[in-house]
Amino acid sequence: MSAEFRVVPFAGLPDYSEEKRLQCSRDFLQLMQGRRTIRDFSSKSVDRKIIENAVQAAGLAPSGANKQPWHFAIVSNPEMKRKIRKAAEVEEEEFYAGKAGEVWLKDLAPLGTDPNKPFLEIAPYLIVVFQQNYDIDANTGEKIKHYYIQESVGLACGFLITALHNAGLATLTHTPSPMGFLRELLGRPKHEKPVMIIVAGHPSTTATVPEEALNKKSLNVISSWFD
Repeated sequence: MSAEFRVVPFAGLPDYSEEKRLQCSRDFLQLMQGRRTIRDFSSKSVDRKIIENAVQAAGLAPSGANKQPWHFAIVSNPEMKRKIRKAAEVEEEEFYAGKAGEVWLKDLAPLGTDPNKPFLEIAPYLIVVFQQNYDIDANTGEKIKHYYIQESVGLACGFLITALHNAGLATLTHTPSPMGFLRELLGRPKHEKPVMIIVAGHPSTTATVPEEALNKKSLNVISSWFD
């Protein structure tokens, strides 16, 4: 342990009984089973503090050597959302015109997606997640190495989506390809790479999802147990 850290006894978990822990695990599973991706958002406003709390929660994710190699650009400005939508749809037109390839487009067909992305303008918040491939020392200008960057940013995105869902907000992960335009539009430095847009807000009154949740692999498929 580095000398710069003062250590104290860990007391970050509630002292639950095993029965209470089991109930909490069931409650959380049920909460997450209700999470569904939507593409039809309402323009209804969302309290900024809710977004701030969710982003702060994302910032608590574990990361390689605690370098926290992420940046969240939160966009609510209508004009900026319009610019993002316009640029994203240019890329999406090429994607659906054939750049994605026949197999990918065939897999997407049941979802009913297309190049039009009105949710980028309608939803109250777009959270653009960037991975920082390295950092810059503010005093010396030297590069600061980051570790396990993709893994760390993936964990933070999971925290963020879960925090938003826990607050009763709908989300959509949007990944136009390529995404370099996001760095340019939002004025982020060259050592940051856009990873995804997390669209956050309320579902519209006409939003629909499949009656049955999209097939998720069962526990015995996604896990191996060595008791």
